[in-house]
Amino acid sequence: MEPLIKVENLGKKYVLSHKRPERYVALRDVLSNKVKSIFRPKDNTFHPTEEFWALNDISFDVNPGDRVGIIGRNGAGKSTLLKILSRITEPTKGRVTIDGRVSSLLEVGTGFHPELTGRENIFLNGSILGMGRKEIEAKFDEIVAFAEVEKFLDTPVKRYSSGMYVRLAFAVAAHLEPEILIVDEVLAVGDSAFQKKCLGKMEEVSGQGRTILFVSHNMQAVQTLCNKGILLHKGNLIHSGPMHSVLEKYLEAHASADSSYEIPLPKNIADISGYAYKLQIEDINSNSVSEVPMGEHWQVRIFFNITKATPHFVIALGVSTMFDMPLQTTWSAPKDLETGEYEVVFKNSDIIYTEGQYKLVVGLSSEKRVMQYTEGAGLITISDVSAVANDERIINTKSGLLINQMETIITKK
Repeated sequence: MEPLIKVENLGKKYVLSHKRPERYVALRDVLSNKVKSIFRPKDNTFHPTEEFWALNDISFDVNPGDRVGIIGRNGAGKSTLLKILSRITEPTKGRVTIDGRVSSLLEVGTGFHPELTGRENIFLNGSILGMGRKEIEAKFDEIVAFAEVEKFLDTPVKRYSSGMYVRLAFAVAAHLEPEILIVDEVLAVGDSAFQKKCLGKMEEVSGQGRTILFVSHNMQAVQTLCNKGILLHKGNLIHSGPMHSVLEKYLEAHASADSSYEIPLPKNIADISGYAYKLQIEDINSNSVSEVPMGEHWQVRIFFNITKATPHFVIALGVSTMFDMPLQTTWSAPKDLETGEYEVVFKNSDIIYTEGQYKLVVGLSSEKRVMQYTEGAGLITISDVSAVANDERIINTKSGLLINQMETIITKK
């Protein structure tokens, strides 16, 4: 199969200029300098520059019908790559070959003219994509219904909210039948219902044999939609292949195998009466461990300090996925505490998590007022080396993140 997109040794360089910071100047200095500049020769002072490679030697192929998730931290080069693929900016080196019509949604209102109405912008966008008037009219009602902007169709889009902008922009991009649909993080602007609707539409589009390139920090959405992935880091391609393997590489790059974690002290420490400073992951026998076999009991020990008498004190432990989806939260019983050093142990003996890594969240409160709240206070790794993991009924994470068995009774009627 011939690739629809072929990227070869792609690089994009920017030249950054570092000017010496100026001292504070008053208005009289500005006026004085303007007058002096008339009689002064032109300033040819050299300002140091630096080369910055936003992308460096990137190569990959995308086949027809692929749904490609492009992931990486901020500054990895994701948006730069999409701008090059969308022909918005030219590469410094390398080559991109694209066989097919491209529709891009890179930022809110891409391709819209603010003075034109929603109706006029639909036809304008379609024309830019190479669609004939009859083709656009055939899709017009479907676009309007998807975007939910019927009441504002003849209003200039400069009066649209950012949510309305992105709804209409996505509807146009997805419905005018491009061979390749490129979508950046813009879907984060919409509400959760609209995001779900967009993901459903992209799945439908890919099912029709069209190709999608999708950039998002929402790893759950990427995992659901995409079958292939590209991981970028500081302009370099770290890994490409099946989406699940790319996500594993992403998690490995930002994970730790520690059993003990220092909890960052809150910035308002002088205004609160207590704080947690250390978290430790243990097996059920209180031994420090960096990972726990699936199905075995484990516990989390948290060390905290009470600096003055604290009424109705509660400490909480939360568990979430690496993509920040909350799974569980548990609290201690309210208790009045005197000053001193304390520790609390949260024992997990009932819930079985599937194999993977999970973030731990720590919260402290007094009389229902939050004293400290720390997301990502630690990581717990659940390994697949256990009798539970070998249960042939457990195939993969599609079986669920929680794999506790319900009581099941089958009777013949």
